[in-house]
Amino acid sequence: MRKPVQTGARLLIAYIAFVSLGLPDAVIGIAWPSVRETFGLGQAALGYYFLAVGAGVFTSGIISGRLVQWLGLGPLLIASTLLASCALFGIALSPVWPVAVLAALVLGLGSGAIDAGVNGFAAANFSPRQVNWLHACYSTGAATGPLVMTAVLTGGKPWTSGYFTIAVTLLGMAVLFTATRGMWRSTPVLSRAAEPVAAPGAQSPPALEMVGPWEACRHPLVPVQMVIFFAYTGLEVTLGQWAYTVNTEGRGVAEATAGLWTSGYWAAILAGRITLGAIVERVGSDRLVRLATVGALAGSGLFALGGPGGGAVGLVIAGFWLAPIFPTLISRTAGRLPPGVAAHAVGFKISAAMVGVAVVPLVAGVAAETFGLEAVGFVAAATAASLLAGHEALLRMSSSEHSRNATPLA
Repeated sequence: MRKPVQTGARLLIAYIAFVSLGLPDAVIGIAWPSVRETFGLGQAALGYYFLAVGAGVFTSGIISGRLVQWLGLGPLLIASTLLASCALFGIALSPVWPVAVLAALVLGLGSGAIDAGVNGFAAANFSPRQVNWLHACYSTGAATGPLVMTAVLTGGKPWTSGYFTIAVTLLGMAVLFTATRGMWRSTPVLSRAAEPVAAPGAQSPPALEMVGPWEACRHPLVPVQMVIFFAYTGLEVTLGQWAYTVNTEGRGVAEATAGLWTSGYWAAILAGRITLGAIVERVGSDRLVRLATVGALAGSGLFALGGPGGGAVGLVIAGFWLAPIFPTLISRTAGRLPPGVAAHAVGFKISAAMVGVAVVPLVAGVAAETFGLEAVGFVAAATAASLLAGHEALLRMSSSEHSRNATPLA
């Protein structure tokens, strides 16, 4: 059994890292009207930014394990944080939009490596409660980023100043990783050497029955979970990144107010992860996610139909109920799938989530370009409906699965 880290130093640094990691993820939604004016872009162009970031995160997530083996976790965190910082400087200094999109790809590469590296270390060294707080720290950063950009814009400064500020913050994180690089050397490498070894004369423990990626993907419960993760991240990012533009350009809300509402959305996700995460064991994982998907649909529908005031309330409701879905579904993987399949399924779900981050906001941008900004709310509501439908399908399939992987509604 893994023993949680007791010193607290690495835990504190990991928390700071995830706050920093969350800072740049939501600022483009606040900066977008100004960015669009700078480069003379249509609304749909924002989708290419998301595609670039998603492609970078997807790629770095796939290769991060091998990079840890080659470089070690400490050097990887230093290099990735420097890469993300340079990418943010690059976005701020871009003379044309394609250069900014290329810098967004680099940002995704750096952020994805930090995310995978710290998460892998946390899974091996931190307790489950500490890991949950780690993701709450990301939400703190995601809620703070829009406030930073809003303060910059309402203070009469260009949007580039906001990116410079966050780039300097990540540069400081790279310095911190450099100063503490020796702390990150004890991450256990997941390899055959880590498998349990029988005592002399005792019977060898049963080997883990591994399957190939394609065989794992063919398990009936895997594709539906990939659809759920695609819809979840697509909805979360679409609401978070488009809300400011919808409110300011589509509904006539003041910039400072719209920025506060957007930060409120990310803060609601943080609050939801803390409060709902505390009761998940009493309520039951599946029941909580079912309730959360209904709440997310209600909030998204209110954002679409409620106008400025009702839309702000809907935004906060959606954020609060979206909060527990991702971590709770991840925690249910081992209970729903055989170990050999689950080992692949987590990676499949994360990959599907990254595709959702790239595709759904792009669809929302195309809809906004074609039908007007109010169409963004309807894209979000439709995505929330698919999230609810997907989870209900997963529950039905799980209940009818007559194997050791089947689990009743918890």
